[in-house]
Amino acid sequence: MRKRDTGNFDLVLFGLALALTAYGLVLIYSGSLTSSGGVRESLSGPVGRQLVFAAIGIGAFLAVSQVDYRFLAQGSLGMYVGLIAALTFVLVFGAQAFGSRRWIDIGGTHVQPSEIGKIVVILTLAKYLSDQGERVKELRVFLTSLAIAALPALLVFAEPDLGSAVIFLLIWLGMVVMAGCDMRHIMGAMGMVIAMLPFALIAVVTDYQRERVSLFLDPSQDPLGSGFNILQAEISIGSGGLLGKGLTQGTQTQLDYLRTQTTDYIFSVLGEELGFVGAMLLFALFILLLWRGLRAAALCRDDFGRSIAVGVVIFILFQAFINIGVNIRLFPVTGIPLPFISQGGSSLVTVFIAIGLLESVLIRHRQMSPYGLT
Repeated sequence: MRKRDTGNFDLVLFGLALALTAYGLVLIYSGSLTSSGGVRESLSGPVGRQLVFAAIGIGAFLAVSQVDYRFLAQGSLGMYVGLIAALTFVLVFGAQAFGSRRWIDIGGTHVQPSEIGKIVVILTLAKYLSDQGERVKELRVFLTSLAIAALPALLVFAEPDLGSAVIFLLIWLGMVVMAGCDMRHIMGAMGMVIAMLPFALIAVVTDYQRERVSLFLDPSQDPLGSGFNILQAEISIGSGGLLGKGLTQGTQTQLDYLRTQTTDYIFSVLGEELGFVGAMLLFALFILLLWRGLRAAALCRDDFGRSIAVGVVIFILFQAFINIGVNIRLFPVTGIPLPFISQGGSSLVTVFIAIGLLESVLIRHRQMSPYGLT
């Protein structure tokens, strides 16, 4: 085994991931206080389960960071085939909730393959694009890379999970731009997507997704039904002010007006109880974390590692952006979790694995590749 340069381990990156997780635990505690029935129930229920997932995530982070990221290139195709099989399984046999079928029930725990699928797509795209060298500007390479991301995106879209499907395509877009694909191909593809959007809304989008878009445009059309939570989120964030109402003191949260307050709408809890200052603290933690990710991309000497780092940064950036955008009504409800913050094991473990990949890149960025990568 090659000797590792453990002096390159980024403690700041790891510390930021832990700080975001701790911030999420505090918000999950406050958000679940009423619905779980009290302090003890909240700590032993939602907070306790999230702590267990955090421990699993940290274990996965340490394990992944010890593996040479270039070794993962050899298994990326196998992981991709496994991902497609898992997403197909979900469509047929998956557990259903809130109008969609996204999970596999394993011993009473819901596992969401689309979350870990984002890491698999990053690895597969990184391997494919880094293997192309000067051919990366060819149309064939561009279309093949699009197909790699589009297949899991379509399967996830059929669940239906529009938010995760969009994340898959945004990861692809960011990675092909950074890999140096021909901008004419990229702009042409974006133009086609925009031109086909009205037809897609008619032919592909389900009634469930149309309802979400309709409620996004005008939640007051069903203020006590499907539009209720959108309106409550607006009230929660708008009433927080500069410093918020205080942790566990938010009326919309603690009187149970706000729904899914520990998952999709956890940012609304933050906005109401910790206000503008609390939101800025969250943004600062995310900005620092993403900056450390970009630093890993800048330091890495091979295309494969650089592509992985860029893909991870894009994944976390857009997932956070879309979740917060839903809370402040920039986007329709998508079901995308806020990385490190929202309650949910699949999401938390996945982002820790992503950070573990960044650490692996940083630890070995000065070493020559033993696997023939450039």
